[in-house]
Amino acid sequence: MKHVQQVQVASVFTIEIDGNPTLAFEAKNMTEARGLCKEQWLLEDLGALSSGGSALCGVGAKLAVRRATEGESHVYREAERSVPASDDLVLAYLVELDGFDHQG
Repeated sequence: MKHVQQVQVASVFTIEIDGNPTLAFEAKNMTEARGLCKEQWLLEDLGALSSGGSALCGVGAKLAVRRATEGESHVYREAERSVPASDDLVLAYLVELDGFDHQG
């Protein structure tokens, strides 16, 4: 009897902070994607980073997850290609981050 192994294809999702598309990432499904919004390390990182002089995620900010648009998926795929292959989660920021020199 042959066993067929199903391959789970990941999708690209976007986290919006207060309605602003902020970062794109890959997850297996919406449940997994929503779970990322509850991760303390991510909330701390988003609170420490800023764009245009404002924190990405202030106290009381509303985070929402949705499937990424075609353009957001493209930004994610470009970011994914620019880092060494690993099992680490790739986060592609969709906003300019203060203090980072984007060359490439």
